[in-house]
Parts: sequence; C-alpha cells; structure tokens
Amino acid sequence: MVRFGLTVVRHGETRYNKDKILQGQGVDEPLSATGFKQADAAGLFLSNVKFTHVFSSDLLRAKQTAATIIGKNKFCKDLEIKYDARLRERKYGVAEGKPLTDLKAMAKAAGEQCPAFTPSGGETLDEVRERAKDFFEFLCQLAVEVEQKEREMHGAASRSSGTSEEQYVFPWTNHCSQPGLSSDNGGASKILDANILVVSHGAYMRNWIGYFVSDLKCTLPANLTKSQLSSVSPNTGVSHFIIELQSGSRLEPEIRCVCLNQDSHLVDVGAECVAQKVF
Repeated sequence: MVRFGLTVVRHGETRYNKDKILQGQGVDEPLSATGFKQADAAGLFLSNVKFTHVFSSDLLRAKQTAATIIGKNKFCKDLEIKYDARLRERKYGVAEGKPLTDLKAMAKAAGEQCPAFTPSGGETLDEVRERAKDFFEFLCQLAVEVEQKEREMHGAASRSSGTSEEQYVFPWTNHCSQPGLSSDNGGASKILDANILVVSHGAYMRNWIGYFVSDLKCTLPANLTKSQLSSVSPNTGVSHFIIELQSGSRLEPEIRCVCLNQDSHLVDVGAECVAQKVF
C-alpha cells in the first residue's frame, strides 16, 4: 500500500481579494502586506511539518505564499518549489479585473447562478475539475514512484524505521476531530511515503475538494457542516488529507480529510481573514 499526506493551502491576500475583485488567471497581483503576514503565519503553523515535495500555482500570489511558507520551515528551506499551471485559479474570462458583483450580475442576466455560471472566455466548472483531477492523478503516480524507488533502494524492511505520520502531521493533532490520528492497530505509527504541500487558489481548491468528496468519496471530519464544505477557503486556509492507494493502484484512492480550511493561525492577523461564502 502507498500512503501519502497532502496539505493544500490557499494563497495569501492581495489587494484585489480585499476589494472583492476577480483575479482569475489574467490578473497577476502580488500579495498585500496582510497577505505576507498571513503567509508568515501559515509558515509558522507548518514549520514542523517535514514536506517531501512542494508544488505551487505559477501565478505570483501563490508563488510568494509558497516561498514564504517554505522559508519558515525547519526541515525544508532548501526544498525546490515546482510551479504547475494546472494549479492556477479558475479562468473568469471577461469578468477578470471586475468586481464580484459584476459576475453575479452577468449570471443573473443569463438566468444562471454563481459559481455554475461561466462568463465569456472563462472556464466551466467541469474544465477546472479536469485540471484538478489530472494534477491529483499526477500526485498519486508520484507517490507510487517514490515508494517503489525507496523499496528498490532499501527494501520493504526500511519502511518500519521511516518517519511516522504523527511527526509529519504535527499541527493537526490539536485541530482534527478524529482522535488517534496517528495510531493504527494498537498504536503503531503508520508511515507516509510522501508528504506533499500544494499552494493554489480559492475557487480551484473548492472544486478540487468537491471532486474528492463527490467522485472519490473522501471521508470528512464529523463536525464539518455543509456551509463549511461549500465555502471558499480564507486566504492561507489550510486543508490536510491522507491518501491511501491499495497495492499502488491510482484508480481507487481512499482519501480522508483531516481538516478543511483550517485558519487558527490567522487569529492575530486581521479581520480580513474570514472565509467568503459561496459565489
């Protein structure tokens, strides 16, 4: 069995986020001063997590967030951040650079509702989901290859001395609703073959998580509400998943959500950090 951790973080705030203006892919704004503070806070929250791989959207706000998080990490300061266009925000076409209220007005005029409405030149939700699905399958394949390489180099016995999940997932032991997160069969620590950090965008992440839940039957925390599941993550909100691939198969992954849009690290950053509702 191949088993890996996946931590997904939304980028920090930009001035367009604060002013509720759509950025999509066509507006490549840097982080605001608040955004850098949020990224610093997320980096401190994740500073004890030993990541094996880091991926980021190639848009500036995500790249700056990823670099800040890794710069705070105790184990991964020299880990290469790989940029991937599949992690970009949903493309909003003619609505990019315009207020969110304009998008809602366009949807109303078309007799539709957000987020299902697709403005001219934008991506449909299905197109975004295909991007997310393609990237996730890439991650699964990566984890399989890492496990196979480790097995070839050191043999199956070496896994018993690997890094435990508890060591990898340190911040979530105080925030998840599932006791015994790092225990199995009488307390034996499970091993992660890889622990992956991904920095992306709000609408993209919501669609990706929707794919996990509806298509892959992801197990959710018991106390998670429908409103929380459908809301866009706050800037630098953190979600964490454990993925298991039976016999190394990428076809039927078992996914467990440990926490969704976790934002306790933002308490002292500012009121701008409250998660947006569905749009």
